[in-house]
Amino acid sequence: MNGEIVLVGLIVIGLVGRSPIITTAACLLLVVKLIHLQRYLPAIERRGLEIGLLFLTLAVLVPFAAGKVQLKDVAHAFTSWTGWVALIGGAAATYMNGKGLELLKVDPQLIVGLVIGSIIGIVFLRGIPVGPLMAAGITAFILKVLQMFADK
Repeated sequence: MNGEIVLVGLIVIGLVGRSPIITTAACLLLVVKLIHLQRYLPAIERRGLEIGLLFLTLAVLVPFAAGKVQLKDVAHAFTSWTGWVALIGGAAATYMNGKGLELLKVDPQLIVGLVIGSIIGIVFLRGIPVGPLMAAGITAFILKVLQMFADK
């Protein structure tokens, strides 16, 4: 019963904060629990991130498929300073995601703080949740910086 209360709370937070993603996700999980399909929760937990990233990647790649991005646009990524900054940003983001995954493997209970922090970011800062790995990567970076200052 405790899980259902938390999900209802998340639905309310999502509605108040006008976050359809949180509201929909909490509603879907509540339905899964209420119709006694809990046996699928581990599969959703294990594969949900991959499926979400698949759809996110599909959405990002649609302009290529639709012909909105031309070869000259790809060349621009390698010939302009903004393109180079974007390449560096993409590489840095994937590196941070890797560090986030390492952190979650070592300290999996951090996911609670990451989820609550993400909800706060969605509701109050109008952020968009793209996944716990980036949040964990930023957390790993902040922890590393704090550790450096604490060692001095």
